[in-house]
Amino acid sequence: MNNHSERQLRAIQDEYREKISLHNTFEKQQLALVAGVDIAYWTNGETDYGVCCIQVLDYQTKKVVEAVEYVGEVTFPYIPGYLAFRELPLIKEAIKKLTSAPDLYMFDGNGYLHHRNMGIATHASFELEKPTIGVAKTYFKVGNVDFIMPENKKGAYTDIVVDGTIYGRALRTRVDVKPVFLSCGNWIDLDTATEITMYLVEKESRLPVTTRYADLATYEARRMYNNSEGK
Repeated sequence: MNNHSERQLRAIQDEYREKISLHNTFEKQQLALVAGVDIAYWTNGETDYGVCCIQVLDYQTKKVVEAVEYVGEVTFPYIPGYLAFRELPLIKEAIKKLTSAPDLYMFDGNGYLHHRNMGIATHASFELEKPTIGVAKTYFKVGNVDFIMPENKKGAYTDIVVDGTIYGRALRTRVDVKPVFLSCGNWIDLDTATEITMYLVEKESRLPVTTRYADLATYEARRMYNNSEGK
């Protein structure tokens, strides 16, 4: 993968892009397990490392039922717009450790809200063959379009529209906090993604518990591995 030219990477994205479906392939009442995915990086000497943490939660109780992590060397460079190629090897190795089978994955990052609609949540869906949602903490401008700040009310949102197409939403998950930037990954519609995200937000954070727990896990894992044995 790291030997591909940017043209080849774009071709891969374009091929997947044609297969994106922003329609539900599941019934929300059938969701049993949802997973949060996050990755953290660090450098030791001239070597880059990454850790992918996955937290699987019971959708009804919001309790963690399984947690796995994978640490490895990162060989794919950081190229804006192609982050999925850097992250997917770590994600796929972490997935192999799961004993449960999540019905839906949520990523700390974008999905359709990407200049070619191929953020990590969307790209990963084709590897995982599961519906996905992207929840990003910051907005990276798409098509020179700024987001409109939603009103200061829980559940308020404004759509991010690029060339007449809704790419995602600026979503206020709690009062008096910054919005998150929500987008479909694949095989889900935006209203359902919004409803699921809001259901999984609790008072401790503006993030849904899935990606919040994954974010906390990567923070701790990076601190531990970065301070031990050169990793």
